[in-house]
Amino acid sequence: MDSDFLVILMTAPGLESARQIARALVEKRLAACVNLLPGVTSIYRWEGQVQEDAEVLLICKTRRARLAALQEEVKAIHPYQVPEILALPVAAGSEAYLNWVGESVQTSNPAQS
Repeated sequence: MDSDFLVILMTAPGLESARQIARALVEKRLAACVNLLPGVTSIYRWEGQVQEDAEVLLICKTRRARLAALQEEVKAIHPYQVPEILALPVAAGSEAYLNWVGESVQTSNPAQS
């Protein structure tokens, strides 16, 4: 049962865009919950140069079946040209919590979000 669940890591340039992404994912039932962790410093290579920026880390809980739709939504609304979307499988977790995630995330694309 646990392999049906994913934790998605992504970053956003600020709290406003992170909130917009998180709300969209939860409202559209693509994620059960999104935690926002401001104050993250990211050091990365982009366009041949090492960059350093303050970002907000988003931690999303979802089902594997909704990953493609979640990625599409993020790409449509994210301000970055190449948004970070890393899906990590859940190896184990509280049965009650995973049941809640499963109930909160729709496994099909509903006509009404």
